[in-house]
Amino acid sequence: MGLLSEGSPLSWEETKKLSPHVREHGIEQFIHLYARLRDRQGDVLKWGDEVEYMLVKFDDKNKTAKLSLRAQEVLDALNEKERLDPYGVKSLWRPEYSAYMVEGTPGKPFGGLLAHFNVVEANMRYRRQEVTNLLPPGETIVSITAFPRLGCPKFSHPEYKTRPDDPDSAAQSNYFPDEAIYAGHPRFKTLTRNIRQRRGEKVSIKLKVFKDENTKLPVEGSPPGEPDVVHMDAMGFGMGCCCLQVTFQACNINEARTLYDQLAPLCPIMLALTAASPVHRGYLTESDCRWNVISASVDCRTPGERGEAPLKPGEIRIPKSRYDSIDSYLSEAGKDYNDIPLIYDEAIYNRLLKGGIDPLLAQHVAHLFIRDSVSLFSEKVHQNDEEDTDHFENIQSTNWQTMRFKPPPPNSSIGWRVEFRPCELQITDFENAAIVCFVVLLTRVILSYQLNFLIPISKVDENMHKAQKRNACQSELFWFRKDVRDKEACDCANGKDSDKKQNECKKMECEYELMTVDQIINGKETFPGLVPLIHSYLASMDVDTDTHCTIQQYLRFIQKRASGEILTMASWIRKEVVNHPEYKKDSIVTERINYDLLKKIKDIEEGAPCPELLGSANKTKTQDNIPSAIVKHLTNGACS
Repeated sequence: MGLLSEGSPLSWEETKKLSPHVREHGIEQFIHLYARLRDRQGDVLKWGDEVEYMLVKFDDKNKTAKLSLRAQEVLDALNEKERLDPYGVKSLWRPEYSAYMVEGTPGKPFGGLLAHFNVVEANMRYRRQEVTNLLPPGETIVSITAFPRLGCPKFSHPEYKTRPDDPDSAAQSNYFPDEAIYAGHPRFKTLTRNIRQRRGEKVSIKLKVFKDENTKLPVEGSPPGEPDVVHMDAMGFGMGCCCLQVTFQACNINEARTLYDQLAPLCPIMLALTAASPVHRGYLTESDCRWNVISASVDCRTPGERGEAPLKPGEIRIPKSRYDSIDSYLSEAGKDYNDIPLIYDEAIYNRLLKGGIDPLLAQHVAHLFIRDSVSLFSEKVHQNDEEDTDHFENIQSTNWQTMRFKPPPPNSSIGWRVEFRPCELQITDFENAAIVCFVVLLTRVILSYQLNFLIPISKVDENMHKAQKRNACQSELFWFRKDVRDKEACDCANGKDSDKKQNECKKMECEYELMTVDQIINGKETFPGLVPLIHSYLASMDVDTDTHCTIQQYLRFIQKRASGEILTMASWIRKEVVNHPEYKKDSIVTERINYDLLKKIKDIEEGAPCPELLGSANKTKTQDNIPSAIVKHLTNGACS
């Protein structure tokens, strides 16, 4: 969830008045940080995953499954281990937006040894069991992206009524009560209230309903004139979703910028491959993913900024929510592919240039800083800009994008990092470990082979929209680079041969084409495929037998998911819903359907076979304890 500063939250009016102060001093903090650390070299690869879980309470007598709002109580118990032995824990636990969510990460980052891939799944299993041990009978932890009946009547335990007309309510939602927001830290309700108040109205999330034979229109709660829309009106519908993220430490700032750019075109591909959330507010929808739901759930833009009303003094048109896909590449290789107009604060841009920041990075930061602060604490208003970075992180951490470029924290051993953020969460630790290891391996292949995945940012945006459509993994075509080993194209994009740039690359269309996810992952006659490239990389490495076996299982899973041999989680959930005996072909996921679906998910998590979702395996034979040979290479502190 980003920065979790402690203190007394300010109202929106107070925060609004101080937003220029936060921006001004946030930029000064970044300039000082950059000056100190721009030449930092030699950091080794460290990486770690973040998994968000939901607490679910089953009532087997009444056949219901509800979200359990006990996250704070569970976190208190989990964090006690860290408090007593901060360097000895195997997992770290942090709060998330909702009162039913907990976020777990490895206690220490994984590193550059290939053997680390053999313990990722074991660490995920350990985390799941660690929470499970604290839960009473009837309560469980699940790793799903979206709870199907979130926002339906009585979706939580305990049950609470919404207060849409209460001026003291943070969300003022018709469906999502404030009690479902995590209360253990003031950031979450403060964000909810301030985003709504800055926008001037409640957030508005709209998904087209999946029209089945008996679907009744208008959908309950649909906006006027939009009878086929499933409407949601609170931050909790987006930030109450769970996801899977990976953070990498680069050896220096240039490598971090390269990884940021090269991974950006992969974001929509991985979103489609991991699609896992077709049901929202109790309805089957035409979307398979959470991304646009979260984007709309924190969209604090005013009507003028959204282009829906005349601009007021001081406003500018802002094309996207503060939660969206990236708008520009950061490396010199990516410069010529920045083909969409980038909105940025010109005064901040010029200050960054004066402070020694290069134009590409300066425009990236100046773009992030068009946003107001939406959460500020009185104790954090006045800071030492040469040593603190809270004002910078205040804006940075509330720009939730597909990729995040992360400077080193002050006074820390942590280096320049990149966070990969698009993936949806899967049911089992096997699936989540396979996805994480696949992405980490891709970073090694990108750097080792100097691969070039760059396509115009506008095409990445187009791919992001396609990736969320129903069954996109199998039915959509995505723009992707034809020759990822095309060094001449890389040189051309770098401006190393201006004549070639003019004569041969006037039209970048020659560099990319439409492909299926299967072709991108598994290859075709004219394209090697990402998994075969990984195989080629591994063939040159010394890999022990156990690790090789684990990696091969993960890669086979990725290949089968891409080819359609096994289903995405979203497609599997649709199949379970429409084949349920209580389903009336009306697009509605009832209490009983939800209960049976969650029970089946829990069974699969615990090892029940599900070939159509997992293939022939649902976990590897990875070790439950990290071997001592690997422990030596793990350093203190999570890669977060």
